[in-house]
Amino acid sequence: MRIDLNGAPVTTTARTLAALLAEHGFDAASVATALNGQFVPRSARDATALEDGVKVEVLSPMQGG
Repeated sequence: MRIDLNGAPVTTTARTLAALLAEHGFDAASVATALNGQFVPRSARDATALEDGVKVEVLSPMQGG
């Protein structure tokens, strides 16, 4: 299926948000996620199904000052 990941079109075989994170090598414990603009808590990623055309944002915390 084709989705939008952090603003870029990608093709994936992942069926859930958790599987997508693993497929793309994200450290699931240290990122925040959103699906179509809605925050998805870490505890809900395994149950969050992906569909063709969804927009997924994966954000990492930044440090600095």
